[in-house]
Amino acid sequence: MRVGGLRRDWGRRLVLAVPYVWLLVFFLAPLLIVGKISFSESRVGIPPYEPLLDWAEEGFAIIRATVQNYVLLFEDDLYVEAYVQSLTIAGISTLLCLLIGYPMALGIARAPEKSRGPLLLLVIVPFWTSFLIRVYSWMTILRDEGVLNHALMGLGLIDEPLVILNTDWAVYIGIVYSYLPFMVLPLYATLEKLDTTLLEAAADLGARPIRAFLSVTLPLSMPGIVAGSLLVFVPAVGEYVIPNLLGGGDTQMLGKALWDVFAQTRDWPSAAALAVAMLVALVIPIALFQRIQTRMEEEEGES
Repeated sequence: MRVGGLRRDWGRRLVLAVPYVWLLVFFLAPLLIVGKISFSESRVGIPPYEPLLDWAEEGFAIIRATVQNYVLLFEDDLYVEAYVQSLTIAGISTLLCLLIGYPMALGIARAPEKSRGPLLLLVIVPFWTSFLIRVYSWMTILRDEGVLNHALMGLGLIDEPLVILNTDWAVYIGIVYSYLPFMVLPLYATLEKLDTTLLEAAADLGARPIRAFLSVTLPLSMPGIVAGSLLVFVPAVGEYVIPNLLGGGDTQMLGKALWDVFAQTRDWPSAAALAVAMLVALVIPIALFQRIQTRMEEEEGES
């Protein structure tokens, strides 16, 4: 029995070690490498950065670390603009996804049980097509001679084509379209479990539908709102494809700025510092989400 218990104990440890090893090799190690490069100095060569640790002729080690790459993020207007614009576009896109996705998720959750599967399938269908192809299709739709302008002019709603492509509006459309399912699915999972008898009780107590929604449905759906918002906000902050294809020259986001610095100027230390700054911008909302989720679980436990 003791031998069998030891085997089970080692088996559990081995199973638990697999994800930790995976995170160590494919997440923590690359992150440490990027962090090391961010404190290096740029140079012309391969690799295009100075080593942090060097050896002098006397035999002692010399550490050549600099924080100038991080200082440059606050001094260069390009980086500051990319940082602010990324957070702004990601925040507004998340809000738009919430405003559009919440009614969709609520409608699917309130639909007859036989209709929920096909409705969810319609939400997931875009994932069956390549992300890049879907973004390219929006270029065809939003351009001056595109489908949208032809339709609006054919209906007599406009006299001349609307300039949408290569603007921030096109970026919002692309992000909302691409990440809307990430908002709908967590909301549906939360709203589908909602006890409808609570709404009936609120109606019996004289609450109007809007008051019942604000007092019952909305608070109970907060976990889905927070989860969906994070699933949209986090990848939208570092989005590269959508602002590069749909946005104009004035649309500067962190993903696009990171690629320009890394690939065109080959300033790896500055690009690494920008990547670390982008990671910080993503860690903060995740930490807030965990704090809110913990508080909500504590409140539910007390109730």
